[in-house]
Amino acid sequence: MTLPFAPSLALVATLALGLAAKAEDPATLMTTRGKLLASEDFAQAPPPFSGKPVGFASGFTGWRYSSATGGKGGRWEIAKGEFRGIETPGANHPATASFGLPFQNVIIQCEVRLNDVPDEGRKYRSLFVKATDAKDYVISLSLGQGGLFLTPYDAERINPATKQREQGTTVKLLKPIKLNEWHTVVLEIQGDEVVGTLDGQSITLSNMLIGTAKHSLMLGAGTEASFRKLRIWQALPNAEWEKNKAKLHAAAKP
Repeated sequence: MTLPFAPSLALVATLALGLAAKAEDPATLMTTRGKLLASEDFAQAPPPFSGKPVGFASGFTGWRYSSATGGKGGRWEIAKGEFRGIETPGANHPATASFGLPFQNVIIQCEVRLNDVPDEGRKYRSLFVKATDAKDYVISLSLGQGGLFLTPYDAERINPATKQREQGTTVKLLKPIKLNEWHTVVLEIQGDEVVGTLDGQSITLSNMLIGTAKHSLMLGAGTEASFRKLRIWQALPNAEWEKNKAKLHAAAKP
């Protein structure tokens, strides 16, 4: 059974306040934090979502995910401030949860962990944060045991089997990621550019599709992964971006 969810009262209150970033938040390179658009500490299961979903990508506001065992892709649990995604063995599909929120230029930040559990035949230990437009994926930030990956999607190439967009060229930040350790990831979206940051190390790419109006955020977990302290801010321009971008491109050269 799929349980539909919407923002909690705490989230709504935070939206109204529009609180600024805290001093301990990681530094950003392309943008600066503006108004806080969403904040979720996963203290409890949020109430039902609103709207009429159009596929997985749009038409709703709030959280949509399944907490039922044996679902097609997997299930989610909320406990002790963690939002834990558990892939169903044999499904060969990550557990996914979507948060409906119209946005354009944002900073998305959360703490993530790849959990050390038996794989039970599941192929990948990974997690992702994806932004969607009205129909499909736009950009993906993913974390695996090999590091951080930024992957754009191609509006002109459609997978005939899934009817979804094909992935474009991935930009990689290669570093070993240990299981059961928390890491902070930040995804900055400004126009058609993105910056992905893992524990203070960053990569960037650009793609025209990224500049479209976004409708939801999707979290995903392969095998098992946890998320906590999710924050979404309005992104404002950073005067240092061109200088910072030049440094990132220089560091990315072989």
